[in-house]
Amino acid sequence: MMRRLSLGVAFWLLAGAALAADALPPPPDLNQRVGFDQHIGDTVPLALDFRDANDREVSLRGLAHGKPLLLVLGYYRCKNLCGVVLQGMAHSVAAMALRPGSDYAVAFVSIDPRETPADAAASQRRAAGMAPHAEVADWHFLTGGAAAIRELTHAVGYRYFYDPRIDQFAHAAGVVVLAGDGRVAQYLFGVQFPPRTLRLALVGASHGRLGNVIDQLVLLCCGYDPSTGRYSLLIGRVMQVLGGAFVLLLGLALLCLHRRRGGVPP
Repeated sequence: MMRRLSLGVAFWLLAGAALAADALPPPPDLNQRVGFDQHIGDTVPLALDFRDANDREVSLRGLAHGKPLLLVLGYYRCKNLCGVVLQGMAHSVAAMALRPGSDYAVAFVSIDPRETPADAAASQRRAAGMAPHAEVADWHFLTGGAAAIRELTHAVGYRYFYDPRIDQFAHAAGVVVLAGDGRVAQYLFGVQFPPRTLRLALVGASHGRLGNVIDQLVLLCCGYDPSTGRYSLLIGRVMQVLGGAFVLLLGLALLCLHRRRGGVPP
């Protein structure tokens, strides 16, 4: 549902832009050309060269430093969708105890090779104004050449296209969560990302480095659903956990009873 909603948002925003530009309708094959093909477990080439908002050459590997990375794809001159995605990200990051830069990395990569570090810097300033507590100064806003953009988007299964009729890109909305070694951990679709879901995604991608015992128990009892980009309760796992806890408590109770009667535990 969230996947279809993401595509639906892209469809209607593109349709609105098209209506404003000589009433051109969106392409009939929009849903086939725009979206996410989930490549969970695949390795993303982190060594690709990009430039940050200060016009320095960087790579995703150098920015992540082995930490989980939240990868957002879009473009800085987007008139519709990208600002909403950044706002949703900023509010969720601000609500989490995990901090960008120290616990994980955030990177927004432009899919438009024509954009410049100045465009990235302007977008970073706007995002910082949306949520002052999101520490947007520690995010990374990147631009790159066509070859690097193409290789990165292909690796994560991100489908988009440029529509010259309205001088805009049609693209889906969401976040790709990468583990520290560059493997795709999961996808979060849409423009709003519940802080608890985002936290669990980062904890799962960190392989136990982040989070606490409660997070690990939640991940044990919940499974990631690729069709929705959300976690859902797994009844089987819950029953296993409860059954194990019951057996443990029963054993402790029998042991205590045996000791009270003066016996020696086996």
